[in-house]
Amino acid sequence: MSNTTSLAGTRIDSLLDENSFVEIGKSVTARNTDFNMTEKKAPSDGVITGYGVIDGNPVYVYSQDVSVLNGTIGEMHAKKIAGLYDLAMKTGAPVIGLLDCAGIRLQEATDALHAFGEIYMKQTLASGVIPQITAVFGTCGGGLAMFPALTDFTFMEAKKGKLFVCAPNALEGNEVSKCDTAAASFQSQETGLVDVVAEEAELIAKIRTLVSMLPSNNEDDSSYLECTDDLNRVCENLENCAGDTALALSQIADEQEFFEVKGAYGKDMVTGFLKLNGMTVGAVANRTEIYDEEGKVAESFSGTISSRGARKAAEFVKFCDAFSIPVLTLTNTTGFKADKCNERMMAKSVGEMIYAFANATVPKVNVIVGKAYGNAYVAMNSKAIGADLVYAWPTAEIGMLDAALAAKIMYAGSDAETLKEKAKEYAALQSGVETAAARGYVDTIIEPAETRKYVIAAFEMLFTKREERPDKKHGTV
Repeated sequence: MSNTTSLAGTRIDSLLDENSFVEIGKSVTARNTDFNMTEKKAPSDGVITGYGVIDGNPVYVYSQDVSVLNGTIGEMHAKKIAGLYDLAMKTGAPVIGLLDCAGIRLQEATDALHAFGEIYMKQTLASGVIPQITAVFGTCGGGLAMFPALTDFTFMEAKKGKLFVCAPNALEGNEVSKCDTAAASFQSQETGLVDVVAEEAELIAKIRTLVSMLPSNNEDDSSYLECTDDLNRVCENLENCAGDTALALSQIADEQEFFEVKGAYGKDMVTGFLKLNGMTVGAVANRTEIYDEEGKVAESFSGTISSRGARKAAEFVKFCDAFSIPVLTLTNTTGFKADKCNERMMAKSVGEMIYAFANATVPKVNVIVGKAYGNAYVAMNSKAIGADLVYAWPTAEIGMLDAALAAKIMYAGSDAETLKEKAKEYAALQSGVETAAARGYVDTIIEPAETRKYVIAAFEMLFTKREERPDKKHGTV
């Protein structure tokens, strides 16, 4: 039932469960006859479309065939993709696009442009209704680059993938040897558009993993799995992972599996998915260091929130809220990153993050695992902006700012001994976790090793959460 004679078909067969693909529109071909198009064969008009399953979950897939007119998008090519979206919306299943295309088909001009725009419309209507995933295996340039921008998650082949609106050599003062802006490294590290970079076989395997964790649509959640992991499992030495919270999240997750997204972008912030008692949970966490495979510190960060990290968190929380995925945060931050580059977008990005947390009506749980200072603490899913439950480890510090700095400001000009004494007093009165708990800003102080048990219990209690918001069309942040 599938077309495995082309690379496009092989990719579909590799992605889906064995023998599950059913092709739609196999006989469709180009209508255009200008510029001798009738003499050029265009089987399936350069794109294979159909449906199948991933781990038993229904999905719709389209895969561009670069062997047919270089995979260019013509009128019928685009209409096949748009039609696939219509079916996906009717049945409530994800759409996965496998991109490998030389761009728009010049011979079809306005017909191709109009059909191209129809895909944009379908993607927009589908946003927040069904998950959308794109994977870039070859060239994805010009108007096609908006496909991944309009979808939820983007995967990119590490070596052959090229993603750009304007080619590197078309940028004033640049050439590809100077800065390959179309490369997977640039698109994942600098633009934040690409979530996962890997070679083809690993890339397909990772798409399958992500699909198995996501709900099929915004109403029917079939992503629950039976949990075989101990719900009360003690996470020994979890406090040692407070710096690299990606590791901490993997430790508390079912079977210790955490799927990180946008790992190369805004590295001071971790975003991704894990299972807790079989339920998919979205996680956002501050990160101060990254460990390598040998357990050594490979990268370190200042403990502050960057504008990129805030933007990354905001986008992720909005996705989770749209698909009713609960949100867990691990807070460990001392403030906002202070440099000219970050300041350009800091207020806007942090504002978007605050809005995303405050606007989300899904269950929200926060665990303060380290320092939680100033407005950065408030912005990280604090009780003030809507967290349903806030836990904190005994070693957490919650307050306006570092006690020593606070003492210097309040007692400017005092001698070192006085400053030391006042800093100690400030820490006891204002920065201690007990002080925050006494005021109700922290619900329970928990031991790090018991974190898994507490967050699972919290999300089970919050499972039936309902929260009404002011009636409006939508917000504007």
